[in-house]
Amino acid sequence: MMVLGLALHSCNNTKTYAELKEEEREAIKRYIELNDIKVIDEDQFEAQDSMTNLAANEYVLFDKTGVYMQVLERGNGELLEDGRHEILVRYIEEQVYTDGTTDTLSLNTVANMYAHPDEFMLTKQDNSLSATFTTSGAMYQTHSSAYVPSGWLLPLNYLKVGREIHGRSKVKLILPHSQGTATASGQVFPCVYEITYQMSR
Repeated sequence: MMVLGLALHSCNNTKTYAELKEEEREAIKRYIELNDIKVIDEDQFEAQDSMTNLAANEYVLFDKTGVYMQVLERGNGELLEDGRHEILVRYIEEQVYTDGTTDTLSLNTVANMYAHPDEFMLTKQDNSLSATFTTSGAMYQTHSSAYVPSGWLLPLNYLKVGREIHGRSKVKLILPHSQGTATASGQVFPCVYEITYQMSR
């Protein structure tokens, strides 16, 4: 992964930021086409009780952030109230290439590669969310940052995250670099995620 990052970094030095953003937009567009994703807007998402139709392979696009989200399991807890919450996450992270394909698993805490989920402390005030990783889990070790990607937090305005295993919430996300990890932001590339959220306590 480090070799890939260095290669991307050296390639990025020869392109302008505008060119890299255009490549990112094209990569996301091709990924959506290759995976037969039906994109719905926020109004339709709200009309569907903040759910996406899995049979139709729907993703909602949040215009302000460029984040695409598919709700796989909403959870059986409650919508998060204002305050601080400890959240456990397991996830699969893949980079989206310019042809719309993804790499092999670049980071996977769903399988047995990591014995424990990552944990972060979330602060919610109205619809404003911020968080930092509280443990030196896979994300912290890989990206050398306690920063929780903004795109990871957006779903928590809509999910009902529970404490029990059967109450967990699960989503798929397509994140542009601006909503992703410190690495993705610095090198300007999109990633796709499958993330499971669970209340820690």
